[in-house]
Amino acid sequence: MDKISFCVLLVIAAVSMTDAQEQKSYVGIKGGISIPNLTSGGSQENPLNTGYSSRLGPDFAIYYEKPITKIFSLMPSLEYSSQGGKKNGFQAFPTPDEFAAMFPPGQAPTYLYADFNSEAKMNYLMLGVLAKFTWPLSRSLFSIYADVGPFGALLVSAHQVTSGSSMIYADPGMQQPLTQSPQSFDDTQDIKSDLHKGNLGVQGDLGIALNVTSGRVFLEGGGNYGFINIQNDGADGENHTGAATIRIGYAYRLGK
Repeated sequence: MDKISFCVLLVIAAVSMTDAQEQKSYVGIKGGISIPNLTSGGSQENPLNTGYSSRLGPDFAIYYEKPITKIFSLMPSLEYSSQGGKKNGFQAFPTPDEFAAMFPPGQAPTYLYADFNSEAKMNYLMLGVLAKFTWPLSRSLFSIYADVGPFGALLVSAHQVTSGSSMIYADPGMQQPLTQSPQSFDDTQDIKSDLHKGNLGVQGDLGIALNVTSGRVFLEGGGNYGFINIQNDGADGENHTGAATIRIGYAYRLGK
């Protein structure tokens, strides 16, 4: 039985190697839009890390696809990914020192409130290794595919962009105004030092490809999610990155 099992394994390995040799490798590029959002979690929810909605940003990647069998391949990729989220409307912000001085010592609120726009813009370089499955459609130049795998990410830049003008209040019910006239919130702050520089997560895609003479063109939709809380300070709460993606691309077939 051991000899039979060994022979079976040899046959499977030989078939797999033959499949891989018959299939060609690809190098590709793809780009499109990222639709990210910041999700809150854990026990550290507060008015600052909740209430985000999706924003839009660019997303593009380069990759190499190495076939293992006729339908299965491995695909390392390097991706530039926009992350973050936005809040528009009445919301909380940390009490500035000049407003804290308006209260008796030790009685200044943690947050003040106003009506303005706020957008967290974060950009990452993501290095992923995806397992890809491709299924040709019968009697067609088209094929469908799915890929999934882990990624490691490096934070490239992070900014908090605010705009608009509003009265400032000490309470969310707008019963305690602290200003006599609207104040400007037009500002951009670099918040990279407030965030962890790295992240780990998972990503995946579903797509359709059209085979052409030199390779294939494709359209795909997918997403990614980061497992690591992005804030350095637990007092700021807990948020995780994540985005839906829509991309078009071209893969060039290597070899003849």
